[in-house]
Amino acid sequence: MSTTVIDVDAVRRRFSSLRSGFAFFDAPGGSQVPDEVGAAIARALTEASGNLGAPYETGRRVGEILGRARDDAARFLGCSSDEVVFGANMTTLNFALTRTAGRDWREGDRVLSTRLDHDGNVAPWLELAADKRLEVDFVDVTPEGRLDLVDLERKLTDRTRVVSFPAASNAIGTITEAREICTLAREAGALSWIDAVHYAAHEPIDVAATGCDVLVCSPYKFCGPHLGIAFGRAEVLESWRPYKARPAPDMPLGKRFETGTPPFELLAGFSATIAYLDSLGGLGPLREYERELGRRFVDGLPDGVVLYGPQTMEGRVPTYLLNVEGMPAATVAATLAESGYGVWAHDNWYSLGLYEGLGYENEAVRAGIIHYNTAEEVDGLLAELGALVP
Repeated sequence: MSTTVIDVDAVRRRFSSLRSGFAFFDAPGGSQVPDEVGAAIARALTEASGNLGAPYETGRRVGEILGRARDDAARFLGCSSDEVVFGANMTTLNFALTRTAGRDWREGDRVLSTRLDHDGNVAPWLELAADKRLEVDFVDVTPEGRLDLVDLERKLTDRTRVVSFPAASNAIGTITEAREICTLAREAGALSWIDAVHYAAHEPIDVAATGCDVLVCSPYKFCGPHLGIAFGRAEVLESWRPYKARPAPDMPLGKRFETGTPPFELLAGFSATIAYLDSLGGLGPLREYERELGRRFVDGLPDGVVLYGPQTMEGRVPTYLLNVEGMPAATVAATLAESGYGVWAHDNWYSLGLYEGLGYENEAVRAGIIHYNTAEEVDGLLAELGALVP
């Protein structure tokens, strides 16, 4: 029996992109965007095309956009608006912040990453390590697709400067034990650094409750524009020397780590995204609806479809990596697209450490559920997958 807590038909009417009848199961690579977000971006470009400090109306408008976006990000993340940092996208922002964090680290200091991570939260540390002669080690993943916390504890040392990990895997959907990992990092004297890009689309975030030092995410995964957003704990940000142009303002605290003119139109779109999510009751009820669809999908997978990673909805978000036996992943994706179902095929999904142990050759198909999907779409996708099984 359905326990739906949102009016999905009303939700879908807010998306022009959903009116064609094509079923988008590609939200893990970037979600669809409601019309009101696009309208807010266009309005900012036409009514607030200026810069901060201008002594006339457009100057005031961009100041209001930036202030509202900081407040909205703070509510979304559960932090102070002073602890919010905006950037071009998660990866660019992560490169900048990791470089800043490691300014004073020394040869032989250690970074602990994981084999569950997207490379956007690995490559910045590898490049920093190459420049500073640091050591990078990786926490293993269990055969069930979970992060191995025993291995994490074993690899922590007094030279570990940061424990960097994903809140949820962008490839197989695994949710990590973020609070426990942050506690282990803190007890070892290390920073905790979370990639929440994939998690933020499906689960509420509360950085204070999690106890992390840094968290990065991006609204394009939760029906917003391409933008990077970071939380940095105030005590941590205050201890860093930023890379910045010298005349740029130092307050609020997070602004120290933002370079150049902010993308005001995208910030306006971000605030419209948060208003959209708020109008639906926030991520809490959306999470329950998505999990309902997720269980429907997992329970209905046909024989002959191989699912990688966690085999139930326990401890995961509704993102699935799979293959149809006897058919190349690229053929599956192309065939499904012709039938009106959008999924992708790829080899490593930018999770290079995870890819090595998943056990498939060449590529796999990724399908993801988000709150604008319907039970009818899920059933249709399952039927199409079943029809592809030899």
